[in-house]
Amino acid sequence: MSARTSPFNLSTCARPNILALQPYRCARDDYKDDGTNILLDANENAYGPALDLDKHGTLRNAAANGHHQDKNLEIDLLGLNRYPDPHQLGLKQLLCNLRNTHTHTSKSLRPENLFMGVGSDEAIDALLRCFCRPGHDKILTCPPTYGMYAVSAQVNDLEVVKVPLDTDNQFALRPEAINQNLSSDPSIKIVYVCSPGNPTANLVSKSDLQQVLEHPSWNGVVVLDEAYIDFAPDGTSLAEWVTEWPNLVVMQTLSKAFGLAGIRLGAAFTSPEIAGLLNNVKAPYNISSPTSALAHTALQPKSLEVMRINRAKILQQRDRMLKELPQVPGIGQFLGGADSNFLLVEILDKAKEQGGKPSNESALAVYEALAEKRGVVVRFRGKELGCEGCLRITVGSESEVDKFLAEIRDVLTWLYQGKVEVNGEADESQKEREVNDIIA
Repeated sequence: MSARTSPFNLSTCARPNILALQPYRCARDDYKDDGTNILLDANENAYGPALDLDKHGTLRNAAANGHHQDKNLEIDLLGLNRYPDPHQLGLKQLLCNLRNTHTHTSKSLRPENLFMGVGSDEAIDALLRCFCRPGHDKILTCPPTYGMYAVSAQVNDLEVVKVPLDTDNQFALRPEAINQNLSSDPSIKIVYVCSPGNPTANLVSKSDLQQVLEHPSWNGVVVLDEAYIDFAPDGTSLAEWVTEWPNLVVMQTLSKAFGLAGIRLGAAFTSPEIAGLLNNVKAPYNISSPTSALAHTALQPKSLEVMRINRAKILQQRDRMLKELPQVPGIGQFLGGADSNFLLVEILDKAKEQGGKPSNESALAVYEALAEKRGVVVRFRGKELGCEGCLRITVGSESEVDKFLAEIRDVLTWLYQGKVEVNGEADESQKEREVNDIIA
């Protein structure tokens, strides 16, 4: 066959901002879930899904192909040739029931207050498409924070204005600085706030958030990302508060406390008007039938009990790590808070008693040694603002925490004895950027 010529040129046909995108890297790009590693890097639930499973991992009284033993789970395998319910009103009502605590308002959430998507990431992107004009409008983020806000902004050709958290005050929100930016730049259409923060694990003050919501002239949307809210004290979710504020969106997910990262289901609570816009721009059948059935089951009383039992186990191990990890020579301070299923901790260049300081070189060496030699994968976060020398460590099961504590003690001992390989300065800087850019 003779060679053909074509006028097609990818570099001039594709959108320039898409061509400029760096390849998206996620937690499983480097270290796989192949059964050999302890994965403390993606803030997953170490105790598994919030479903009533037997010891073989089978759902008790599960139903399939229309033979129902338990109405809580109905995955009709023979019906998978049909498109799923595009509205999911029953599932939305269950989510409303979960969050209608009446702690922050006497009003109640209803299905019309909800958008559901493929994880929280779909809501992040849908909000940008609803409110921001590509190449013109901007979003505001508060670093250090979840990386997908900026990734989605770049995909949508939007500038990101950054108002850092207060690194001298446990990464508190800075509402005055946020409001100054909103006053001076009306092209900022969305403010993304993470609570509990990632990687900071601290709750945002309700009064600080209210200051932004009460801005006297700004015409925009405040988005509160509550992916980890179920690890925080009861009553701290502000999901129901969207009934009081027309421009507040509260995002949540079943990936964390519910241990259902594999079904990819996220929710955005907001005013009926904003929810209507989000539902108008989504794909018609974005929530699959199996995802919907599993989510329905996870929100039933038996499964909610499983979720709370597993959460209690995680909080117990979190408290244990807060107590025992500082006893390991070479561990510095915990930064941020402890309102999530992970902790942010400093790695020092030498023992604290010897005047050790937080060190990215040491943190990177520990991260690599743990993952490549010991089969324990954590997350390096040393290049984030205010996180010099920091690792973010997901709280695992009791046996995983046993292993982690033993291995990090051993690795730090070997590091200070010069028995752990440390990259050269140029290689280290490049490696730090690479591992810090992983979205997790």
